[in-house]
Amino acid sequence: MEFGLTRQEANIYQCMITEGKVTGYEVAKQTGISRSNAYNSLANMTEKGIAYLVEEGNTRKYVPVPLDEFCKNRIRKLEESKKWLIAHVPSEKTYVEGYITIEGADHILDKMRNLLSQVEKRVYISCTRNYLLLLVRELEDLIRDKKKVVIITDQPASFDNAKVYVGENRGMQIGLIADSRYVLTGEYGEGSLNTCLYSGQKNFVELYKTALSNEIKLLSMREENQQ
Repeated sequence: MEFGLTRQEANIYQCMITEGKVTGYEVAKQTGISRSNAYNSLANMTEKGIAYLVEEGNTRKYVPVPLDEFCKNRIRKLEESKKWLIAHVPSEKTYVEGYITIEGADHILDKMRNLLSQVEKRVYISCTRNYLLLLVRELEDLIRDKKKVVIITDQPASFDNAKVYVGENRGMQIGLIADSRYVLTGEYGEGSLNTCLYSGQKNFVELYKTALSNEIKLLSMREENQQ
């Protein structure tokens, strides 16, 4: 689960947000979780910093850490972990010589966003307009930073200062070339394999660049003929 919570803990947290201060018995009653599991989860949640223990006489009650505060705490800890890793982990080899398979819609989208955030000069992206809408923030950031952005999609899309080519229905195919160094290409979407190939292998990059270049030439010719 997100933020390191189990599904059971997430359900309990939702209950606590709704009910406020609660006992383990009340949590068990509201959520349908056994009392022993409720008490164990509440103890874990206090250790994780998502709940506070309140002693009222002989009664142990729990209150939720406000959602905004909890999120900020988790983000702060992630940033601290990131700084530690950067300081202690050996420098990574960034040039990908081989081929990496990325599976799963969320993982593919994460990789696309990370690639876009690391673009230094130019990016070429080929995908449906619906998929493009998931990347608006990253593309607008690149355009604002005066990076070259070329988009090939299946429906008109408005991006100021980016070159947009509208072609045929792309189905579930997606593709991206970042700085003529890295390629991500494959299938994404409901009913697809949700599998992409990622590589910095020079021959593969050049091959994909040629394919996109040829498509752009054809679309440019079509635009000229329609004028």
